[in-house]
Amino acid sequence: MTPPLIKCSDLTKVYKMGQSEVRALDKVSLEIAQGEFVAIIGSSGSGKSTLMNMLGGLDKPSSGEVSINGDNLSTMSGKKLARFRNHTIGFVFQQFQLLPKKSAHKNVCLPLQYRRPKPDNIDAMVKKSLDMVGLADRAKHRPAELSGGQQQRVAIARALAGAPTSRQVRWTVKHPKPS
Repeated sequence: MTPPLIKCSDLTKVYKMGQSEVRALDKVSLEIAQGEFVAIIGSSGSGKSTLMNMLGGLDKPSSGEVSINGDNLSTMSGKKLARFRNHTIGFVFQQFQLLPKKSAHKNVCLPLQYRRPKPDNIDAMVKKSLDMVGLADRAKHRPAELSGGQQQRVAIARALAGAPTSRQVRWTVKHPKPS
């Protein structure tokens, strides 16, 4: 049997709010196989974003652990975790997090510039990523010159540009429509 690409064991996250505690996650365990499609759904405040932040190594659990490709994120130093995120995971944030004064090309290029060693073919990687999302012709445009959908595709291109090893898993956070 193939080991899971992503494994969470008894993942708990507690936020302190003054004298009270908020349990965003409470002993969540899950396994995701390579190539599996997963949707995380739930009402507002149910812990979806907290879970995604844990899976991406952006936040540490209060208890429990997260492993991706057998690497335990909970035990990694800050430096090793930053390298892991840069080489292994592609992020598409809900608000896109594009730099407003930079072109689409420069926004996609950004995570590649932090790679050590820096790839020799950054421009080719960026062009390929923008082409994959149908925006090669908009590479010189800044976010304000792009539609919301185009901005989202720039964010997707940025996530794909570094060819993250975990790109076989597609995460979707679905927000239910109000009734």
